[in-house]
Amino acid sequence: MPSPRPPYRVAIIGTGGIAHAHAAALTELSERARLVAVADVDPTRAAEFADRFSVPHVFSDPQALLESGKIDLVHICTPPQTHAPLAAMAMRAGVTALVEKPTALSLREMDHLAAVQEQTGSKVLTVFQHRYGAAAVRLRRLVAAGVLGRPLVATCETLWYRSDEYFDVPWRGRWDVEGGGPTMGHGIHQFDLMLSVLGPWSLITALADRQVRPTDTEDVSVAAVRFDNGALATVVNSLLSPGRRPGCASTSHTPRSKSSTSTATARSTGGSRRPPATRSSRPCGPPATSRTSQAATGSRSRPCSTPGTQARNPVSPCRTRAAPWSSRPRRTPRPSAESASPQGN
Repeated sequence: MPSPRPPYRVAIIGTGGIAHAHAAALTELSERARLVAVADVDPTRAAEFADRFSVPHVFSDPQALLESGKIDLVHICTPPQTHAPLAAMAMRAGVTALVEKPTALSLREMDHLAAVQEQTGSKVLTVFQHRYGAAAVRLRRLVAAGVLGRPLVATCETLWYRSDEYFDVPWRGRWDVEGGGPTMGHGIHQFDLMLSVLGPWSLITALADRQVRPTDTEDVSVAAVRFDNGALATVVNSLLSPGRRPGCASTSHTPRSKSSTSTATARSTGGSRRPPATRSSRPCGPPATSRTSQAATGSRSRPCSTPGTQARNPVSPCRTRAAPWSSRPRRTPRPSAESASPQGN
């Protein structure tokens, strides 16, 4: 009887927040894969990460890691604008690349990755784990078998909450580094799951805007889409939900983690329910004065001002339309992406 295949030798590039989830998952697969190397531009952070997960080899240069001959698979867990270049580098070194979402920031980058994959014979993969939940797999089988009839209508809602402080990480909320807001960084998992069930879409009508967060990108987007099979769907991606005044006794769902599914997906696939509602002992009072609560609930406690000239996060009763992004106050300059901590959402 042939001996079983030795465990895959795996490396991680980028040792920020999301890399810890990758490393923890790999430790549960020790018979099939072993984490043998890490690379990070911050040597101290890389060393601490390696010590925590018992990784024998540490690199400060991803090129040196990929050319070391020590790995079969690399997990790319760096800021989004580095995903495509690092994936191409890995494939040219003969290493399969597993890339955190988004795979790339543009269709041009995606075309380039496809070309490198064709040239080298190596593979590039993307982290879309929601496709592989038991309920999602079963739903796809039912749809493919025609048991449920022709799909007609779908709703995909990623209604999450992220505070202003969330964007203190230098690379978040920047077009040149993150490539977009909740559409690229949060809702992407949920509507990828919807695409895996309903197939490709053929027509998209969408709106995106920066309502209140101190970002360069949108903080909310909405879309109406038509699929090739004729089904219609709505897609909402938001970082402003749920909205409530901190400490208010009214029921409000707690922010969901990155691994949670959207409202619509959970309904249609039998996925995890929302976290239980939380209450505090303080009753609700007058409309909250915080920017977050005003934006999410639509309270209008601020005085009128001329449209397009409001403060950074206005909710004005006389505001008739949003000011163009180019005319709104921008965030203060922050360190370059190269010096930023590469951590996940």
